[in-house]
Amino acid sequence: MSDPVRARVLSGTGGLWRVQLADGTIDVAALRGKVKREGGQKLAVGDAVDVERDTRETALAIVRIHPRTSQLGRRNPSGAWGERIVAANLDQVIVVFALVRPEPHVRMLDRFLVIAEANDIAARIVVNKVDLSDLREARALFGGYEGLGYPVHYTSIVTGAGIDELHEALRGVTSALTGPSGVGKSSLMNTMYPGLDLRVAAISDSVNKGRHTTVGAHMHPLPDGGYVMDTPGLREVGLWGLASESIDQCFPELRARAGQCRFADCRHLAEPGCSVRDALQRGEISAERYASYTKLREEAAADERP
Repeated sequence: MSDPVRARVLSGTGGLWRVQLADGTIDVAALRGKVKREGGQKLAVGDAVDVERDTRETALAIVRIHPRTSQLGRRNPSGAWGERIVAANLDQVIVVFALVRPEPHVRMLDRFLVIAEANDIAARIVVNKVDLSDLREARALFGGYEGLGYPVHYTSIVTGAGIDELHEALRGVTSALTGPSGVGKSSLMNTMYPGLDLRVAAISDSVNKGRHTTVGAHMHPLPDGGYVMDTPGLREVGLWGLASESIDQCFPELRARAGQCRFADCRHLAEPGCSVRDALQRGEISAERYASYTKLREEAAADERP
């Protein structure tokens, strides 16, 4: 039996998993039955593991799953109570929208940002196809997010705008790249990493209802360090297990004011002495962001009802 070596899970489900070893080679490993029975933690894409090779065989075996620094989970698709972890050890979630074609929906963007906040994962925003419209329009629509602390990249694969800065933001970290179909996620990746050769429209198109239903994530090693992960079904990740009274903590501008409300359990809907609604009236909180908060809070509350 060889000595265990560290590896990272790239994809797989059930018995066989693609892993990248510390030296960069990619192999297939089976999850050892003892780890399944005793670990109490189901293996997920992105997990750091130890693998060893039986000298009598050629197959690798996963013998240990290391503790996670972060994870994204979704409701168990079988209908059973509980969550399925779809991505582990993410450093950031990158949400990509197009300035036009398709038109951006900031309400969907807010959902993605809440998912990241709820899972304590950093988020950044990419506004692609800025060559098709006015950059001033892009900054008018998305600039407010910069004021909330989210990095915003304005990019174009046609002019090269913002590509170098986005490339640098991906270097050496593990990123989940997501957003609606047709915004140019794969084209951006192929521009930054020509050897990656991702299929156009291959990354996270499942955020659109009716598209592919797989729940398995796939992680791609990047040539200059780091990984980018395709996380199908990210729209469903994170919110289902989030208590309605915690939604305000996932909006930085609400979180900063929630403790100043008259009532500790203020919902920021109609209660007197609400610092959030006062800030809304003064224009310190955008009406669009507040509308996203009320919608997502209502959604979470409905999920809590028996």
